[in-house]
Amino acid sequence: MDSPMFPHPTAGLAKRRAELAPEALSAFKAFSKAVFAPGALDAKTKQLIAVAVAHVTQCPYCIKGHTEGAARAGASDAEIMEAIWVAAEMRAGGAYAHSALALQTLEDLHGRKPA
Repeated sequence: MDSPMFPHPTAGLAKRRAELAPEALSAFKAFSKAVFAPGALDAKTKQLIAVAVAHVTQCPYCIKGHTEGAARAGASDAEIMEAIWVAAEMRAGGAYAHSALALQTLEDLHGRKPA
């Protein structure tokens, strides 16, 4: 049987990760706790940002975990979906904005001066 592309997180995998790099894991957990603690932004807003970023980085574990976190922090289904649409627009906007690089390259390649 084929292995899944993204393995289900298990206690065994978590234990192995901790065994291989305990200091880094401890530092990461402390960093994550500090980042997601309420501050200038509340927990719900931070989780909605995380949902959006998770979709841009395309991390399935982050999408699942931060969608759950956002819902637990009080985000509605509509707020979560809207955050995802913001992420989609930003990702598409980046591709559109970077088309200037391709257009400039084509102008250089063809010996044209920029408009």
